Amino acid sequence: MPVLLRGLKDLPVELTAVVTVADDGGSTGRIRSEMEIPAPGDIRNVIAALSDAEPMLLELFQHRFQQGNGLTGHSLGNLLLAAMTSMTGNFNQGIKEISRVLNVKGKIYPISNDNMSLHAIMEDGEVIHGESNIPLSGKRIKRIFLEPQPLHPLPNAVESIEKADLIVISPGSLYTSIMPNLIVPEVKEALHNAKAKKVYVCNIMTQYGETTGYSAADHVQAIHDHVGDACVDYVIVHNQPIDAETQEIYKEERAFPVEADIDRLKAMNVQVVAGNIVVKHKDGTLRHNNDKIAEMLYKFL
Repeated sequence: MPVLLRGLKDLPVELTAVVTVADDGGSTGRIRSEMEIPAPGDIRNVIAALSDAEPMLLELFQHRFQQGNGLTGHSLGNLLLAAMTSMTGNFNQGIKEISRVLNVKGKIYPISNDNMSLHAIMEDGEVIHGESNIPLSGKRIKRIFLEPQPLHPLPNAVESIEKADLIVISPGSLYTSIMPNLIVPEVKEALHNAKAKKVYVCNIMTQYGETTGYSAADHVQAIHDHVGDACVDYVIVHNQPIDAETQEIYKEERAFPVEADIDRLKAMNVQVVAGNIVVKHKDGTLRHNNDKIAEMLYKFL
């Protein structure tokens, strides 16, 4: 999501980011358990992506402590979000205040103010608890669910989906980052009732423990299985070969290119927008090309 937002923020559009708060690993997990607040990590990255603050201030916001009793591993941005939540008494209000200080373009909503947890039912029937534990099993995921129930989504987040001119489901960890937002009952209903086109930007590479062996159609099918068949109108896929050198880097993570099985996607009543949508970083890893994706999404409007 931060990659897409960096490309979109300079376009003449009103952006609203609805962000998952189910993460429970690292600095985020420690803050969650100690302060009983929603996960701040993904929110922090979205704030940084949409901010027009001075580069040094953003670098400070994203700084992660490498030493210090109790500080090691913590990101300063996570601590600031926790502090602002404590000061305002409300996680969403804390996000608003930090967004104002960092001159954020657009609105950022957590899916909920609740301290939620993610669970997965694997294909062999085992239930795994906790977002960070799910990919570690290496098993195929059948279904995910959230607790506690009923979950109370942020009304502004649901309303933003209902009133949007375009709804974008971003790339990312399919079951542990993307799906937790989509499976909230009120969000499901908002997606089905929304008049806007719904576009899914598919992952470039598979992710071990989540989408091993998945094609683009498998990604969409997983969303259909959890949310319903009418929640994806278009899918943006990368359809160019990934060079052997890059594939070798990803093999260390047991990740492989996502096949763009266009005929199967069309058979699922999903319209396909295909192209070369990746950019290679200095370390050899791939990211979505935020400018190209932004241009594609802007054309939908």
